[in-house]
Amino acid sequence: MNRKRALPYALMLAGLLLAPPAATAAETLEERVIRLEKELAELKTLVRQTTPVQAPVMAAPATPAAPASNPAPPAGIAVTTASGVRAQLYGFARFDASYDSEQIYPGNIALWAQPENGADSDGEWNLTAGATRLGINLSGPDSENLKLSGNIELDFLGGGTENNLNPRLRHGYLKAYWPASDFSIIAGQTWDLVSSLLPFVDDPGLMWASGNIGMRHPQLRLTKGFSVAEQSRLEIAAAASRSIGEKNSLGIDTGKDAAMPTVQGRIALSAPLTADGKPATIAVSGHYGQEEWDSDLSNTHLTLPSWSCNVELSLPLSSKLLLAGEYFTGTNLDDYAGGIIQGVNAKGAEPEEIRSSGGWAALRYAYSPAVTISIGGGIDDPVDGDLADNARSANRSLFASYVNQITPNFIFGLQLSKWNTDYKNAPDSDAFRAQSSMTYRF
Repeated sequence: MNRKRALPYALMLAGLLLAPPAATAAETLEERVIRLEKELAELKTLVRQTTPVQAPVMAAPATPAAPASNPAPPAGIAVTTASGVRAQLYGFARFDASYDSEQIYPGNIALWAQPENGADSDGEWNLTAGATRLGINLSGPDSENLKLSGNIELDFLGGGTENNLNPRLRHGYLKAYWPASDFSIIAGQTWDLVSSLLPFVDDPGLMWASGNIGMRHPQLRLTKGFSVAEQSRLEIAAAASRSIGEKNSLGIDTGKDAAMPTVQGRIALSAPLTADGKPATIAVSGHYGQEEWDSDLSNTHLTLPSWSCNVELSLPLSSKLLLAGEYFTGTNLDDYAGGIIQGVNAKGAEPEEIRSSGGWAALRYAYSPAVTISIGGGIDDPVDGDLADNARSANRSLFASYVNQITPNFIFGLQLSKWNTDYKNAPDSDAFRAQSSMTYRF
């Protein structure tokens, strides 16, 4: 029976409900209420059975927010799956163009200046769409006490040839959150807990190897929040994450071969400081893991630790001006983009971990709701005595960036940066980089 044919039956039943029945005289008020409730339930059942199932309707695209350093994925085109999970598609197509006065590794992004080796200046152009990104936000269905969400996100910085790039998993996790107790569980791959801020740069390299540490790892994370004062919050988080090390002489991943996962932790306090309530955040974080370096097939090995201690600060100086920065110190940090991505010196009689320290600081000025201007710099300084000859012994960068959200969907970025990389017992290298980006968000 279709909807048009069901409508007269529904009206007829509704009329019967409103009309006095033949047995009214002998019916008590309580009996009438019970009978009417029963007939109403039968009517609802008939309407449900005769109403065709509607296909999910795709909602209109949400308006993207202004660019920010917050790594949380944006909202996007939404659909609801058959299981009741709400899925939001989002992403952007991005084009980056850069010119380097000297070679900068790896080129499409900036990490350090390559050795000059006595050669004349060798400028280089890089054009790429590898930072193009595609993601899906997942949410629900929620229960009375539990909210479910998740995220799957890819970009195309996973290698391959420039016109045939490989996709790379950035995020792939689920999150279970209990609002009443401000407690959550994250399982999957996402950002590390250590040094969780992101510099205000337009380069997708994010100042890795020049003061910013922290990457993305598969992990199981527990987070608990506490209200400590009016509009202030304390957050404590701990995670067990995948250890990833170098391949030793036997071709074995030394992090995978270790007897324990890496343990990460972070404590953060946020409180409003400015008149408009913008929060300032100070946090300390760290990690400890191990790498097992086998020297033969009989499990003769050397265990090398990987650890860090980190401090981060995000401080609004006014409604438009934000100061942020991080400091780190630790050992064997290549898997976290520290030590100029050098973790172990394996060129001696036996492998030795490389110690390093550094950090970054930056100012961001919101000239208007659509335009931000940022300046900053960073340094990563390994201990020279831990390094082999010709290894990278210090790496410094300075930058100035301009980002203009021309429309809610079209964003233009420009960044100028200066790179200086020292090499142990080898000449230093300097390079100047001009980089621009155009992004179409959806």
